Amino acid sequence: MKKVILGLTALCMIALTSCKEDASKKIDDKNVAEAAQRDANASKFPVLSFEKSEHDFGEIEKNTQVETVFNYTNTGEAPLVITDIKSTCGCTVPKDWSREPLQPGETGKFTVKYNGSGKNKVSKTITVTANTEKGKETVKITAFVKPDPNAPVQAAAPQVK
Repeated sequence: MKKVILGLTALCMIALTSCKEDASKKIDDKNVAEAAQRDANASKFPVLSFEKSEHDFGEIEKNTQVETVFNYTNTGEAPLVITDIKSTCGCTVPKDWSREPLQPGETGKFTVKYNGSGKNKVSKTITVTANTEKGKETVKITAFVKPDPNAPVQAAAPQVK
């Protein structure tokens, strides 16, 4: 049994060592240069820079629809691709952004529409999902929502004595 195991071990050693080629002969300088370029580009990201990161609508009446435009620039070193823009609730709707890659130095914009719901001080966050290093960028809208002057006045609850 020992002879069989020793024979198989010797056979495996011969098979494994006889097939070795010099690995340095297989390296192609062109492939090395391409890999170095690819690795250098992998560390370059687009940077989403907003003209303003917050917009205040001021005082608005309840249920008054307002909208603003957020302008942005790709200040990074790679094409910017915005895949999604979402808000924290359905009362704020982002729209009209380009799904096409934005080259470094180019500008874009998107519109945010707010329906005037809520009351008093309202703040909504809009999240932009893109291929930036962080992956998500945010902008905000704020407003002070006043009661609708045409709304029926509710009677005060009777006081209990």
